[in-house]
Amino acid sequence: MSLSGLMFQSASRRGIETGMTDALALDAAERLARARADLRMGLPVMLTHDGASALALAAETATARRVEGLKALGGATLAITSKRAETLRARAYDGDLARIRVPGDADRAWVHATADPAEDLSSPMKGPFATLRGEEGPSPTLARAAIRLAKAARLLPAALLAPLVGPAPEGVVEVPAALVLEARVAPLAEVVSARVPLAVAQAGRVHVFRSPLDDAEHVAVEIGSPSRDAPVLARLHSACFTGDLLGSLKCDCGPQLHAALARMGAEGAGVLLYLDQEGRGIGLANKMRAYSLQDQGFDTVEANHRLGFEDDERDFRIGAQILKALGFRSVRLLTNNPAKVARMEEAGVRVTERVPLRVGLNDQNAAYLATKAAKSGHLL
Repeated sequence: MSLSGLMFQSASRRGIETGMTDALALDAAERLARARADLRMGLPVMLTHDGASALALAAETATARRVEGLKALGGATLAITSKRAETLRARAYDGDLARIRVPGDADRAWVHATADPAEDLSSPMKGPFATLRGEEGPSPTLARAAIRLAKAARLLPAALLAPLVGPAPEGVVEVPAALVLEARVAPLAEVVSARVPLAVAQAGRVHVFRSPLDDAEHVAVEIGSPSRDAPVLARLHSACFTGDLLGSLKCDCGPQLHAALARMGAEGAGVLLYLDQEGRGIGLANKMRAYSLQDQGFDTVEANHRLGFEDDERDFRIGAQILKALGFRSVRLLTNNPAKVARMEEAGVRVTERVPLRVGLNDQNAAYLATKAAKSGHLL
């Protein structure tokens, strides 16, 4: 074969190999999924923004070896939310977060105690904290992205960062901070539906939805055969393992779930959305952390803040997306929460009526319900 022929064959092979590599490369959603999974396993991820890079570890899952490895890169920074910073009396110069310089003698125990309020009483002497401002350390954008990823992984919202020069270490996924911080609704697709006879209505059908952007599985339960041409009786119900399954008396979730299904069964039609947003979107483990803080005397909102979360981390636009995917454009919404009504309207689902759902009050959850009314605006 001539030299030109060999060169053509080699170029063709490189083209094929490049095409195969491109086809097998991680897309944006897959990078985010990898980053969340790696943080949960205690592995670092590489975050990039405006030409700068940092390695990030979730504070909750970081091992002693990796904490020391991150510190050896030239100094580590612990990023926490402003809510957690307020509890620790640390200055949040970046508004929504604080970047704390990790002391040279700090170990994994210090990192965990600073991130986890469960140790505020057992390890009270953690400060004073040297917090960064301006151009010091990894940028606020990189820190913000690391916290957002930790939240998405349902870990404590705190992350260790260290500046990185050069390419990502072998096996470490690289994620642009802008991709993490981009405000968007997780795209959902129906995976499967099946007929499920229920106690309230034998004509029941369960639809399962997933998104490539997270690990959640959301469920829509159709009762009867609700018309798509009229407002449907609907309930957006966030998963509550303790209330829905165990019958916990600390909340009103279980009674609300069963009352909503009973109302739909009595009317002969309805749709219940069971959203995988446990603990107001913070996950079961963090919800149990909040419960432990409530035993110390903090209310629901205060406990969330001490953990570093907002009052409510849920995204009700997910519910609107599912309703529209099933063909519903207007609802009679079973809820005591005006925020759900507002989010539905903003997402293009018309709420023709708010149907109150006042059930489940007992002597164990009276203070919890009072907090929902006073601080979260629930109409109880």
